[in-house]
Amino acid sequence: MEWVEDIAALEAIYGAPAEASLRKVAPHLTPLYRQWIMASRFCVLSTVGPNGTDGSPRGDDGPVVTELDPQTLAMPDWRGNNRMDSLRNIVADGRVSLMFMVPGSNTVVRVNGMARVSVDKDLLARFDDRGRLPRSVIVIKISEVYTQCSRAPMRAGLWGRDDSAGLPTVGQILAEQTNGEVGGAEYDAAWGARAKSSLW
Repeated sequence: MEWVEDIAALEAIYGAPAEASLRKVAPHLTPLYRQWIMASRFCVLSTVGPNGTDGSPRGDDGPVVTELDPQTLAMPDWRGNNRMDSLRNIVADGRVSLMFMVPGSNTVVRVNGMARVSVDKDLLARFDDRGRLPRSVIVIKISEVYTQCSRAPMRAGLWGRDDSAGLPTVGQILAEQTNGEVGGAEYDAAWGARAKSSLW
């Protein structure tokens, strides 16, 4: 196996980045970046911590983040599996990246920055949804925002296909990982109703 061992070797393989890829970067939300991110109900939150990295899907029934100011985004932490991988990483090392997606668009907007976890009561109250509150809010200080190259979603045909037929279910995966002690057909049969009743 031949490895690339230094940055100079890497740059020799790829050459210089295109001018547009450098000039599209903004240090804060601009009007058009704001419009795009506020249309996104889904993003992937990437974090890094002492035990490694984490990529977590985040979704909401409206914008997945709220703008506090042009330099700051807030993301409510709605109910999940309580592993808290992303939150643990943010508490230990605030570096984050977010990839915002909108179904039907091959554009992905990236935000890089620093995050903290807040339980401020006034901030939690901003996300009140019929009396339901997140347990915490991730506050992201933007260092840069830019569009990703759209070639990857285009190559994948991301929004124009359904490849899910025949995939293993979560119940099957759980059963495999636990020698049948957890999961299985009963888990899958109950999951839809359980998820619907516990989204928040």
